[in-house]
Amino acid sequence: MISRRVFLKNGAFVFVSLGFAPPFLQRTAIAAGNGRAKQLIAIFQRGAVDGLSVVVPFGEPDYYRARPSIAIPRPASSDREHATIDLDGFFGFNPRLQSLKPLWDARQLAIVHACGSPDSTRSHFDAQDYMETATPGIKNTPDGWLNRYLQTRRIDDVDATPFRAVALTSQMPRMLEGPAPALAVSQLGQFGIRAGQAGDALGASFEAQYAAADSLLHGTSRDAFNAMRMLKTVDPSKYEAEHGADYPRSPFGQALKQVAQLTKANLGLEVAFADIGGWDTHVNQGAAQGQLANRLDDFSRSIAALVTDLGGRMADTVILTMSEFGRAVNENGNRGTDHGHGNAMMVIGGGVRGGRVYGRWPGLAVEQRYERRDLAVTTDFRDVFGEIVVRHLGVGNAGPIFPGYAIRPTRFPGLFG
Repeated sequence: MISRRVFLKNGAFVFVSLGFAPPFLQRTAIAAGNGRAKQLIAIFQRGAVDGLSVVVPFGEPDYYRARPSIAIPRPASSDREHATIDLDGFFGFNPRLQSLKPLWDARQLAIVHACGSPDSTRSHFDAQDYMETATPGIKNTPDGWLNRYLQTRRIDDVDATPFRAVALTSQMPRMLEGPAPALAVSQLGQFGIRAGQAGDALGASFEAQYAAADSLLHGTSRDAFNAMRMLKTVDPSKYEAEHGADYPRSPFGQALKQVAQLTKANLGLEVAFADIGGWDTHVNQGAAQGQLANRLDDFSRSIAALVTDLGGRMADTVILTMSEFGRAVNENGNRGTDHGHGNAMMVIGGGVRGGRVYGRWPGLAVEQRYERRDLAVTTDFRDVFGEIVVRHLGVGNAGPIFPGYAIRPTRFPGLFG
């Protein structure tokens, strides 16, 4: 028996999971006419970003004692170009996050600090898995929390499209794995069957072969090829960003540009995912310049461009950033930082009570640290996810999305009014 999941490894079209549904074109036309749905864009900073150098606790003397060579200078420093950007008198942005400061000032960006997992692992693989499944300490969870959201928030077949959940990545992220339909594609312009000058003929032949097996695939092949044709009519190669948005030419910047394109094409996008690596800074991390700063520059300019490009659509959109864990408070002997515990998340967009740092700050004195070395976690990451699911995406009962964890509004950070 051929599975309902189709794996086509032909470049950028990596994985598509589609279920039983009526014709795709009819569904898309109806969905586009229903007005804008709430949207979530999840961004994973893979490698464990140093939250203490992203959202700097410059009001904490122990921060500077712990990091003699890599601490970000206080806002009052004479070297303004490399100094912390003051946010609230205690916390500040790394100067390479300057592109995000207008969002903070407009109260569209909120921060949750000292946030993370209750599990103590410092393994990248395990911690990423726990965050993407939202089941810390459990390694055999079969599906990701965003896929469970899609399962829980079932919509009528006439409203579902193959583009409801899309990862702009080369493979399906753990967060979207599961029985609900999802798609992973790294390049929209290459979505489909490619074979040089004979591409059209080969594509038609390939589609015919799959159509012959359609009774076994329960309509999956038909929907997959209809999705390709629909995206082709949008013509990704001709997309132009709006409102003066300037995306970096980096893979991350271009991934977010494609998120904007899918959003504005009215293809029914509800959940989007992108990731950016390079955060595992054990050696020569740098401060306002260097390895970490360069990644933050790409990260912040890409997100700022996405927000600018989406314009008024941000009223219905939330962007959530996350990383598997933070870094140790003390710098190491290589002027870097080792694997830690607590970290910072950012939440941007519609309905967000921005311009505030949420979460209880535990302090950085040795006796206040987790295991006397790391920023302690005072907000479970599932309470951030849970608040977004309930108060932004509108799920009445979030229990099935977070198995084994009681989602209680009293534990929400308070990101939404």
